[in-house]
Amino acid sequence: MTGKGTGSDTANGTGIRLHAPAPGWALTADVVVVGSGVAGLTAALRCEAAGLRTVVVTKARLDDGSTRWAQGGIAAALGEGDTPEQHLDDTLVAGAGLCDEEAVRILVTEGPDAVRRLIATGAHFDESSEGSLELTREGGHHRRRIAHAGGDATGAEISRALVEAVRARGLRTVENALVLDLLTDAEGRTAGVTLHVMGEGQHDGVGAVHAPAVVLATGGMGQVYSATTNPSVSTGDGVALALRAGAEVSDLEFVQFHPTVLFLGADAEGQQPLVSEAVRGEGAHLVDADGVRFMVGQHELAELAPRDIVAKGITRRMLEQDAEHMFLDARHFGAAMWEHRFPTILAACRANGIDPVTEPVPVAPAAHYASGGVRTDARGRTTVPGLYACGEVACTGVHGANRLASNSLLEGLVYAERIAADIAASHAEDGLHARVPQPVPHPETPAHPLLAPETRFAIQRIMTSGAGVLRSAESLATAAEQLQRLHTDARDALDEDGKTSEPGVDTWEATNLLCVARVLVAAALLREETRGCHWREDHADRDDEQWRRHIVVRLNPDRTLAVGTTDTADFPPTSRQPHQAPPSRPQEQ
Repeated sequence: MTGKGTGSDTANGTGIRLHAPAPGWALTADVVVVGSGVAGLTAALRCEAAGLRTVVVTKARLDDGSTRWAQGGIAAALGEGDTPEQHLDDTLVAGAGLCDEEAVRILVTEGPDAVRRLIATGAHFDESSEGSLELTREGGHHRRRIAHAGGDATGAEISRALVEAVRARGLRTVENALVLDLLTDAEGRTAGVTLHVMGEGQHDGVGAVHAPAVVLATGGMGQVYSATTNPSVSTGDGVALALRAGAEVSDLEFVQFHPTVLFLGADAEGQQPLVSEAVRGEGAHLVDADGVRFMVGQHELAELAPRDIVAKGITRRMLEQDAEHMFLDARHFGAAMWEHRFPTILAACRANGIDPVTEPVPVAPAAHYASGGVRTDARGRTTVPGLYACGEVACTGVHGANRLASNSLLEGLVYAERIAADIAASHAEDGLHARVPQPVPHPETPAHPLLAPETRFAIQRIMTSGAGVLRSAESLATAAEQLQRLHTDARDALDEDGKTSEPGVDTWEATNLLCVARVLVAAALLREETRGCHWREDHADRDDEQWRRHIVVRLNPDRTLAVGTTDTADFPPTSRQPHQAPPSRPQEQ
């Protein structure tokens, strides 16, 4: 890691916590898994199978995460003639020079068996008349390797199977619970989490789960933008928690904007209906208002180019024609194919007054997936001892600068299994049952000013305007200044009279969103090139000499950001000694 500045030992954390009441109840476990998507529930099931006392904490109901919204499917080399090596090649190309090749190799070689274990758990994928898996193709893939379920309801089926397995095994779960902060012991090791349970149930209010291992599987942060495919719970809570705990995050500038999201109007906000890439995989065409296929000639795969290229192609055409959206034309599918293969998308379109059987579907890019996140090694370990991360909240190095379509569910499966294996091995070696973690006492005074709930919408507008599909030094600097002003106002109010917004889900979420927004903008401002899904109009070319490396960010105890780069495209070990602080001037948080 290069740089200089005001760094701190990540093992000791930052000392920063959200303003919240002291925990009024507590549970004890060997491992607490935060999140209930494919990554979280897979990790929990594998930990429980290894004999570990496992608690699952999730922000809504068990089946309410991002996984159930996944339409297209899960990618793995399961088809005749396909190989992990071919899957690796496609992933590396999509990642635009920033994938960790070893992490990708783990993904593609362990992926097929992980999918088979998922099927053994109870997930039912669509099959051909001969009884083999029915595979489709998506952007960036040179072969049909996407397994799907219910036509376009893959995530829902995976979620169903895993939730049923969790309930059948009797795992302890705490639903409707927003995780707040990581608990650590006097040595800086993980000692559990604090959380707030919303509504009535076995627990309510702020409590804690004491455990020597914590797995973050909290999903993405799409709600940092006005329009996203992410559910309302995707507010970056896991990344913000990890930063406050002293962990490193990386590659947050690489936000993937899905090219084809149903356009509901320029002022549409919140979760938007996704039109799966599999629709293009089955032969739909992207056209402008005149019916011209504008992706032909831009890439050898045309509409099936990697997502960053398609999103850029759509955005360019929109700018050229001063249009608010383009169209996806799949009228040639006919009613029967739409009803059989894409029933969920068909219903969503018709619910919004559009019939894709008889008319082109208006589409535009919207925030979809965070390729970056909490930095981990090949076993899911972060830079904080005992803290793991997997799924969208993590940065394993698999996705690089742009995620290959349908690799996300596979990454959640593969790395969740590796995390469970590592925790089980540590348990066997150290006897974690015997080590009851003793958390450092909860601070008596507010450690972090909370933002008013309405700040969430201001953050979303700032990010959509300044750090969207197309960025520049000017737009990013404006966004950074506006985000800084939001926090300065909250900090100054706290300094003057000791007051902060009242603790609650809305204020905690807004505060987390501001935290991740500032990191994203700082990284995007530093990366002066165009690579993958990071598109700088003032630096239109890819610059491997200067920028084939990762941007890593930490939160300093004084709430400034330490922003720096790795020396090469390879990540340093997560367990190394504390690095020098990064080269850029720290920013006040």
